[in-house]
Amino acid sequence: MIIAQEYNHLNAKEFLLIHHKSTYQEILDVIKRIDVEKHRTKVSKEKTMVGEMLYSPGEINLEIKTKLEKLGWKDTRRDFYVSTDPNIVKQLEPLDFAAQKILLNKLGLPLYDSYNQTDLVKNKIALEIQFGKYFAVTYDLFVKHLSFYNGQIIDVGIEVVPTKKMLQQMSTGVPWFEKEVHNVLRHGRTNPPVPILMLGIEADPQKAKTRSAKK
Repeated sequence: MIIAQEYNHLNAKEFLLIHHKSTYQEILDVIKRIDVEKHRTKVSKEKTMVGEMLYSPGEINLEIKTKLEKLGWKDTRRDFYVSTDPNIVKQLEPLDFAAQKILLNKLGLPLYDSYNQTDLVKNKIALEIQFGKYFAVTYDLFVKHLSFYNGQIIDVGIEVVPTKKMLQQMSTGVPWFEKEVHNVLRHGRTNPPVPILMLGIEADPQKAKTRSAKK
């Protein structure tokens, strides 16, 4: 596969290249090694593509995740307490779970806990490979990455999604790069307030040509 497009939010790429170049390179190398054609295993049942063989989002996601886990990337969970008072939320966010509990007890407020979980984290970099439903990317960007950033668990987030070109060979409902970047831009240049690098991936055209020639 190749990285066909990218969107660099709040200088996330510069941060990666200066502080974590080798860790960022791991992601690029893994994506490059994915032979996406072997994941064209999903038989379409959609009216406009009945019987066509489409890329399987779950298989692609699993292969990328498995390869990165072998390099030391791992899932990470952040537990936190919630509040509907904006002033309390501002006090809670920078604190760890134990300190949040102490604060809420001191204020005599109820203890309602929750958590966010990110599939892949290494060297304070969070990576989400999103081939699920389209609304999941917004949750990643504006909730998960932001939560981990405010909690000082990560310094930067990376979101990997297929491009529109690749989406045309997948089932409907999957997010696509161009639309998700548009959704970020409509919020303004500094929102979400966390450095994020969005990568749009698709099949390597050179490998596709080679495969077609062999057939």
